[in-house]
Amino acid sequence: MGIVEEAHNLRVVGEGKRGVIVLAHGFGTDQSVWKHLVPHLVADYRVVLFDTMGAGPTNPDYFDFSRYATLEGYALDLLAILEELGMASCIYVGHSVSAVIGVLASISRPDLFSKLVLLSASPSRYLNDVDYYGGFEQEELDELFEAMRSNYKAWCSGFAPLCVGGDLESVSVQEFSRTLFNIRPDIALSVAQTIFQSDVRTLLPLVSVPCHIVQSTKDLAVPVVVSEYLHKHLGGDSIVEVMPSEGHLPQLSSPDIVTPVLLRHIQHDIAF
Repeated sequence: MGIVEEAHNLRVVGEGKRGVIVLAHGFGTDQSVWKHLVPHLVADYRVVLFDTMGAGPTNPDYFDFSRYATLEGYALDLLAILEELGMASCIYVGHSVSAVIGVLASISRPDLFSKLVLLSASPSRYLNDVDYYGGFEQEELDELFEAMRSNYKAWCSGFAPLCVGGDLESVSVQEFSRTLFNIRPDIALSVAQTIFQSDVRTLLPLVSVPCHIVQSTKDLAVPVVVSEYLHKHLGGDSIVEVMPSEGHLPQLSSPDIVTPVLLRHIQHDIAF
């Protein structure tokens, strides 16, 4: 087992002949978040699953705080995974921050990506700005970071239902709480700071790979207007679909809604 495979708990499932799909999870989750989608893909595709560095199942000794102080570190990881597997091209499905990680990787190596499916994506500008609504003020982010720093477990218990869009007893909230709790607190804080304080808006025009933007109507972290901003500023062809689902993790909270939507965007090239 190579270091890349071991570090990211890399798995390839399915023997399909239609191509390769890479599924990349967002902050606070791990590759298990795709459990509702994978069974629909394995007959037709080879499906690549992995954990981003810092996720609960990864070895914390591999987490380099300097490397992952920017999203470029994660983009380099993604390119290393594709190189490890010898992939010539893939359909990339990225959720939340991993959507932006895929965008950055595609700028460096557009030949490796036939399309990007971006679920609950933001150009990593969560702060409100002049002529831009990201959803948060700096004071709100400072309070979030302080809550994580002072009592991570309590923060997880409050953040999970807000992010998923459900009560504490729901299966989806309990699942997200589990994966949040599995992240070492200092790593979780570092990752959150990198995500919320990044800004890749100026790089969007450099994207040439077709992008399918999929967004929930009500998302605590990513307002719907952000999906329209992406659509307007991405350099290549793009399309937006807003689903009648709530929460930042529709794969968990609304799998009956998001799964057929993702399958449609994966399997069909939209006439732009």
